[in-house]
Amino acid sequence: MSDLIVVGSYAPAGQPGIHLFRFDGAAGPLAACGAYAGIARPAFLAVHPNRRWLYAASETSQHDDGVPGSVWALRLEGEPLSLQPINHQPSGGDAPCHLQLDPAGKWLLASNYGAGTVAVLPVLPDGSLGEMTGLVQHEGDSVHPQRQERPHAHSTIFAPDNRFVIVADLGMDELLVYAFDSSAGKLHPQVQTATRPGAGPRHMVFHPGGRRLYVANELDSTVTVYHYEPNDGGLREQQRVDTLPPGAPENAVADIHLSPAGGRVYVSNRGHDSIAVFDVAPDGRLARIAVAPCGGQWPRHFTLAPGGRFILVANQYSDELVALPLLAGPEAIGPPVARAAVRQPSCVQFVEL
Repeated sequence: MSDLIVVGSYAPAGQPGIHLFRFDGAAGPLAACGAYAGIARPAFLAVHPNRRWLYAASETSQHDDGVPGSVWALRLEGEPLSLQPINHQPSGGDAPCHLQLDPAGKWLLASNYGAGTVAVLPVLPDGSLGEMTGLVQHEGDSVHPQRQERPHAHSTIFAPDNRFVIVADLGMDELLVYAFDSSAGKLHPQVQTATRPGAGPRHMVFHPGGRRLYVANELDSTVTVYHYEPNDGGLREQQRVDTLPPGAPENAVADIHLSPAGGRVYVSNRGHDSIAVFDVAPDGRLARIAVAPCGGQWPRHFTLAPGGRFILVANQYSDELVALPLLAGPEAIGPPVARAAVRQPSCVQFVEL
């Protein structure tokens, strides 16, 4: 039985920017089954828990495009598969680079990299997006002269109990924790945790146990392990590990994911063009066991297939979606078993039908 995959990209509005594929989780092949044009640079996608609605961040900016960022709602319709637009709303700033739905699928958070803002948008009963209910503006900078000259909100994650939202701001070298008002769709400042200067926190993932947060740091190619305190949302650094072997070239870490059972952490390296794999100890600490080729160039985003047998990588600079097998031994990841051409792929998500 095949699963459905949706892939976002940096295509202009006049070209297909969201692509649909079927993936055979038993054998590995990828089969194209549709594409959607009409959205400028739909670079990040989020799938609603009901698996019928899809949300796309249009990564545009007032400065570069004359149009600030927006978020689109689309409906996934049956055989033959197609995407139909529902509506779109402003994202609350320039260059929205990440979307996050709350576990109930009632609220959507948009991180605006260019503006250093995070917006809250309600998801209405028909899947459309309502008008923004909350917007937070970050203030600050850090040590990197080109990448940290101002705030750059890069991603959000809901804490396991849905009470708090954590924002990774690459420009400020901060993890900002907000109390989340799920009745009004508001974010209220709770606590801030500084990362190492020049780390550039980008993406995050919670361990299934709920007490460990793993943060992929783009600028210094590391992963930081934090102990999470659910009572007040506090974070305490526990460990920091490198994602690269000695002598590696210039690199920028991108995405991070955990295996479903929480036994391994995977992190993508852009520049070194690899996936770093870590075993997770009982106390949450990491031990790097492999740094495997990603099957292309510039692995901007990736996801693990349901069942845990494959990793699907969006290799932006080689214009390919690549499937690689996950292995139980120390080699961790095998060579590609399937490839599909996608212009500048930037995000890949499964839709478990």
